[in-house]
Amino acid sequence: MANTKSAIKAARKAVRFTLRNQGVKTRLKTLHKKLDAAIKAGNAAATKAAASEYASAMDKAVKSGVVHKNAASRAKARAAKHVYAK
Repeated sequence: MANTKSAIKAARKAVRFTLRNQGVKTRLKTLHKKLDAAIKAGNAAATKAAASEYASAMDKAVKSGVVHKNAASRAKARAAKHVYAK
Protein backbone atom coordinates (compact mmCIF):
# COMPACT_ATOMS: atom_id res chain seq x y z
CA MET A 1 0.00 0.00 0.00
CA ALA A 2 1.15 3.52 -0.76
CA ASN A 3 2.55 5.46 2.19
CA THR A 4 2.69 9.09 1.10
CA LYS A 5 -0.07 11.37 -0.12
CA SER A 6 1.50 11.64 -3.55
CA ALA A 7 1.89 7.87 -3.82
CA ILE A 8 -1.79 7.38 -2.92
CA LYS A 9 -2.80 9.86 -5.62
CA ALA A 10 -0.45 8.20 -8.11
CA ALA A 11 -2.04 4.82 -7.35
CA ARG A 12 -5.53 6.26 -7.98
CA LYS A 13 -4.34 7.78 -11.26
CA ALA A 14 -2.72 4.51 -12.32
CA VAL A 15 -6.04 2.69 -11.97
CA ARG A 16 -7.84 5.34 -14.00
CA PHE A 17 -5.23 5.41 -16.76
CA THR A 18 -5.00 1.61 -16.90
CA LEU A 19 -8.73 1.38 -17.54
CA ARG A 20 -8.55 4.02 -20.26
CA ASN A 21 -5.53 2.40 -21.88
CA GLN A 22 -7.21 -1.01 -21.93
CA GLY A 23 -10.22 0.43 -23.72
CA VAL A 24 -8.11 2.19 -26.31
CA LYS A 25 -5.94 -0.88 -26.96
CA THR A 26 -9.00 -3.10 -27.30
CA ARG A 27 -10.48 -0.71 -29.86
CA LEU A 28 -7.22 -0.70 -31.81
CA LYS A 29 -7.13 -4.50 -31.87
CA THR A 30 -10.75 -4.63 -33.08
CA LEU A 31 -10.08 -2.11 -35.84
CA HIS A 32 -6.97 -4.05 -36.87
CA LYS A 33 -9.03 -7.24 -37.14
CA LYS A 34 -11.59 -5.39 -39.28
CA LEU A 35 -8.77 -4.19 -41.52
CA ASP A 36 -7.36 -7.72 -41.85
CA ALA A 37 -10.80 -9.09 -42.71
CA ALA A 38 -11.30 -6.42 -45.40
CA ILE A 39 -7.88 -7.19 -46.87
CA LYS A 40 -8.58 -10.94 -46.97
CA ALA A 41 -11.98 -10.31 -48.57
CA GLY A 42 -10.27 -8.32 -51.31
CA ASN A 43 -12.73 -5.45 -51.04
CA ALA A 44 -10.78 -2.30 -51.92
CA ALA A 45 -13.40 0.16 -50.66
CA ALA A 46 -13.80 -1.62 -47.33
CA THR A 47 -10.03 -1.89 -46.96
CA LYS A 48 -9.58 1.84 -47.55
CA ALA A 49 -12.34 2.71 -45.06
CA ALA A 50 -10.99 0.32 -42.41
CA ALA A 51 -7.43 1.63 -42.87
CA SER A 52 -8.62 5.21 -42.50
CA GLU A 53 -10.52 4.40 -39.33
CA TYR A 54 -7.53 2.46 -37.96
CA ALA A 55 -5.12 5.32 -38.70
CA SER A 56 -7.43 7.82 -37.03
CA ALA A 57 -7.71 5.66 -33.91
CA MET A 58 -3.93 5.25 -33.85
CA ASP A 59 -3.45 9.02 -33.99
CA LYS A 60 -5.86 9.46 -31.08
CA ALA A 61 -4.01 6.77 -29.10
CA VAL A 62 -0.74 8.62 -29.68
CA LYS A 63 -2.30 11.88 -28.58
CA SER A 64 -3.40 10.36 -25.27
CA GLY A 65 -0.05 8.62 -24.75
CA VAL A 66 -1.27 5.03 -25.08
CA VAL A 67 0.85 4.22 -28.13
CA HIS A 68 4.28 5.57 -29.05
CA LYS A 69 4.29 7.81 -32.12
CA ASN A 70 6.81 5.66 -33.99
CA ALA A 71 4.80 2.49 -33.32
CA ALA A 72 1.68 4.21 -34.62
CA SER A 73 3.53 5.48 -37.67
CA ARG A 74 4.76 1.96 -38.42
CA ALA A 75 1.27 0.49 -38.03
CA LYS A 76 -0.28 3.15 -40.26
CA ALA A 77 2.39 2.60 -42.92
CA ARG A 78 1.69 -1.13 -42.94
CA ALA A 79 -2.03 -0.47 -43.29
CA ALA A 80 -1.44 2.01 -46.12
CA LYS A 81 0.75 -0.53 -47.91
CA HIS A 82 -2.30 -2.79 -48.25
CA VAL A 83 -4.59 0.04 -49.32
CA TYR A 84 -2.35 1.15 -52.16
CA ALA A 85 -1.11 -2.31 -53.18
CA LYS A 86 -1.45 -3.03 -56.86
